[in-house]
This record gives sequence, structure tokens and C-alpha cells, in this order.
Amino acid sequence: MVNVIIVDDHALFRLGIKGILESSCPDIYIAGEAPDGKTLFQLLLTTSVDVILLDIGLPDMNGIEIARRLREDYPQIKILIVSVENNADTVQKLLEIGIEGFISKQQTSKSELPEAIYSIMNGMEYFGRDIASIIYNVYISKKKTTKMTSEFTEREQQIIELCRLGLQSKEVADRLNISFRTVDVHKKNIFRKLGINNTMEMVQYAQQHGIIEI
Repeated sequence: MVNVIIVDDHALFRLGIKGILESSCPDIYIAGEAPDGKTLFQLLLTTSVDVILLDIGLPDMNGIEIARRLREDYPQIKILIVSVENNADTVQKLLEIGIEGFISKQQTSKSELPEAIYSIMNGMEYFGRDIASIIYNVYISKKKTTKMTSEFTEREQQIIELCRLGLQSKEVADRLNISFRTVDVHKKNIFRKLGINNTMEMVQYAQQHGIIEI
């Protein structure tokens, strides 16, 4: 038997999920329901659970924070996100926390939810097609950023960052304890690598491509 808790602030949605699972999956038991994070963690004090179906947009606590706390306090529980909030930043944060799965409310079908639960109970991850596409794009973006950052020396990255903070070349030289001429040489090398002509373009390019933090 797979014990499941549904965490969503919409009662009709919880009812719908419960109906789908109870009608088609006799070995899945709805051990509890929670409209918010507080209720969930109260339930967990007395309820044995294998999988939590977790929405992100909850009234008292963000689903990302709930997932992070679950990972710390209840590492044995598997987390399946069921939400409409499927932007790249959210997906990336949840992947870093270590969720087992994510399906979109907008894209999921009646049969996909049981499939996702069984998959993660069998030790696999499960991501809906649209979520998998986001994960792929995040991976490609990280790969490009890593490659681009590796093209610059540590000194060049320091100069880019100090220029982003608004320091002029003389101030950069003073901060790094190098000569003004050396800063100028480094900047020209950066310009050449980026195919640009001035400091403003350098900073804009670096911000857009993740070479430095905005």
C-alpha cells in the first residue's frame, strides 16, 4: 500500500485527485489532505506517508520551502510536485532540493498521476513532458554559461565584476593592486573574446550570459 498526502489549497482539486486515485489505484491510500504547510506538518506528526503530492502556491508557506523542509526532516518521503508554477527558476530550485517528480496541472492527464506515483515509488524520477523540456533547457543554459565562463581567466572575471560595480579602470587597478596599463590589456583581451568595443557592452554581455551575477 502506498500512503499519499495531498497538499493543495483548492478543496475541489484535492477532491478530484482523491477520486482519480481511489477509483483507479486500489493500492494507493489517501492518508491525509492539507490546504497549507502548517496542516501538512501537523499531519506528519501522526501520519505515515510514502508520497506527498505538493502544490507550490500555498497560502501560508511556499511549496519550495516546504519541499526543502521535507528533505531535511523527512528524507524518506518522496515528493511529487503537482502545480501550475512551472517556470525554469522554480524547477531548478526544486531539482536542487532533490524532489522525485514534477507534473503540471495544466498538462497532466488522468492516467499520468498514478504513473508518476508508481514510478517514484520504484526508485525512479518522473517529470511531465513540459517539465522535462524545461529541465533540458536549464541544463543547456548551464552548459553554455560554464563554457563561456571558462573562456576567461580568473583575473579577467575579477575585472568584469568590478566594472559591473561601476569602478573605473584606475579604481579597478587599485583594488587588484595592478597597474592601470595591465587593466587596459585585460579589458582589450575581454573585448576581443566577446567581439565588442567598450566596457558598457562588456558588462551588458556578461550579465545576459551569466558570466557574472546581476
